[in-house]
Amino acid sequence: MQKADYLNISSARDISSKKDKLIYRLLEILPGVLSLGTLLGVFIFSWLAPAWVAIFIICFSFYYLLRILYFSLHQVLGYFKVKRHLKEDWLQKLKKHKGSSWKKIYHVVILPTYKEGSAIIKESLDSLLAADYPKEKLIVVLALEERAGEMFNRAAKKIQAQYQNKFFAFLTVAHPSNVPGEIAGKGSNVAWAGKAVKEFIDARNIPYEDILVSSFDIDTKVYPQYFSCLTWYYVTEKNPQRASYQPVPVYNNNIWEASFFTRVVSTSNTFWQMIQQERSEKLTTYSSHAIVATVFFEVGYPANVVCDDSRIFWRAYLHYDGHYRAVPMYYLVSMDAVASTNIFKTTLNQYKQQRRWAWGCAEIPYVMFGFLQNKEIPLREKIHHIYTLLDGYWSWATAALLLFVLGWLPIFLGGDQFNFSVLSFNLPILTSRIMTVSLVGMLISAIMSTMLLPPLPRGMNQFKKVAVFVQWVFLPVILIVFGSFPALDAQIRLMLGRYMGFWVTEKLRR
Repeated sequence: MQKADYLNISSARDISSKKDKLIYRLLEILPGVLSLGTLLGVFIFSWLAPAWVAIFIICFSFYYLLRILYFSLHQVLGYFKVKRHLKEDWLQKLKKHKGSSWKKIYHVVILPTYKEGSAIIKESLDSLLAADYPKEKLIVVLALEERAGEMFNRAAKKIQAQYQNKFFAFLTVAHPSNVPGEIAGKGSNVAWAGKAVKEFIDARNIPYEDILVSSFDIDTKVYPQYFSCLTWYYVTEKNPQRASYQPVPVYNNNIWEASFFTRVVSTSNTFWQMIQQERSEKLTTYSSHAIVATVFFEVGYPANVVCDDSRIFWRAYLHYDGHYRAVPMYYLVSMDAVASTNIFKTTLNQYKQQRRWAWGCAEIPYVMFGFLQNKEIPLREKIHHIYTLLDGYWSWATAALLLFVLGWLPIFLGGDQFNFSVLSFNLPILTSRIMTVSLVGMLISAIMSTMLLPPLPRGMNQFKKVAVFVQWVFLPVILIVFGSFPALDAQIRLMLGRYMGFWVTEKLRR
């Protein structure tokens, strides 16, 4: 199979060869089999071999205790690096940088939107205006969806009239409906907007290597020195055109109005990204990120997948035979925590968003199949990435259930012979003590979550800060309801070939 063919695969149904289609289909089944096999295995063997399951649960708990402590260390290190980056004067650092190459760098900002209100769009645009990078080097693209309707297109034209003279260029691009081979969503919208960007910069003969393309969610608000910091990373990177640049997302836009569980989910996601920044060999692109225009146009932004943010990284990694990486930026961009008109809709929306993110398990067959086709990438690197993907999605689906629910199964299903054993007596004692020690990780998250908060809005009760700290006691339940369940949901859908479409998270302003 040619590289251009396997790079464009979105699912097994895209493959014509029966042999390759079968291989890809088996790889799609693999994540669900591993996760469900683990959970079902614990049930079955708690009855057939309770002693072995008890030993497994104890070893697993010890393993996760060490893992939590390891992650907590990276979380703390990542947090303090972010704080240092926020205090740094990045524009001044650029001005002192040898040569003036940074002055040539343009930034394209693509903002895909679908039925979001003008207030949300303007907040994002105002954050671009508040950035310290020269505005004559910013090209802003408001990427509309034709299917949103004429009312939203008219509103976009008004926004364009208001902002078009405030940047080097302000483009409005409407993505048509029902383009063959596309999945309606952010990826296809960004890919379509990229065509207009290419025409614009080609007409002005701007070199691709002098352009960084930031693909944002519509609610993304940059911190003041985002573009200066990004430019610094680009001009100082050893191989800048073979890299993506990943900032740390926080969900501070509406954090004070968000429900307690959406705050925990959102902040947990921020902390996970900080941990990944510290483990750059495992880092891929996520949500809002930047790539050089050379990669954007040469590799092609994916228009046929749900998780376009990670897929563009893996496409580039395979396209360049492994000579590609994600560079961790310890700088912040801010987005919305999930919110809706009532608690029921908020809960449902949070679950759907987590399920959409968990659909990233579809990267497992894509990457593994790509590794089978690509003979240039070293085997050691292939094994490393495959293990990272499998471990990540398996843990997402199973860890919380194993730690907080299934650890007691040998006692309930093991029968009298096991229940009168020393191991049965010690199992709950050992696991509870391990979980108690592991609470240090939750305590660290609780403390740091308050340190990342924006200023309390005027008139809001100061008790809110205490509530943000105390809400972390619900973490075990939240990890199951908004972690394990949506991850299992996504993996089962992939296993059964019930491929997901893109679900747009509702955005509100009160």
